[in-house]
Amino acid sequence: MRYLGLDLGTRTLGCSISDETGLIASTLKTIRFNDSDYECLYPKIEEIVKEYNVKTIVLGFPKNMNNTIGPRGETTIEFKKNLEAYLNIEVVLQDERLSTVEATNYMIAADMSRKKRKKKVDSLAANIILQTYLDKKRGR
Repeated sequence: MRYLGLDLGTRTLGCSISDETGLIASTLKTIRFNDSDYECLYPKIEEIVKEYNVKTIVLGFPKNMNNTIGPRGETTIEFKKNLEAYLNIEVVLQDERLSTVEATNYMIAADMSRKKRKKKVDSLAANIILQTYLDKKRGR
């Protein structure tokens, strides 16, 4: 069973995919879209779900550091509801606090240029979100 990890931004959607055993997450791609035009994403996500036979989507949930839900969190909850209705598939929310910071730190440690980091940060953040979910599911 494959899982799709998503990191929703205002203009980008980072995507990662698990292996068939559901143990290892890998970066997939970053989808760019017009500012807050989330509806355009549903058919693109549907293509990925069909191509990889995804059974569950793991969506990064941006909570505030004090564990409250702010405007980005509310947008994510709405996106989750609409995506579930569009695809008729389970979408699980996974706390994503500091995933983008962690992704950036990995790339800086790998001595990746700022230009390359900008292209890869969203898919790597989605990868961290998905791997965190997979590890938690396995009890690690």
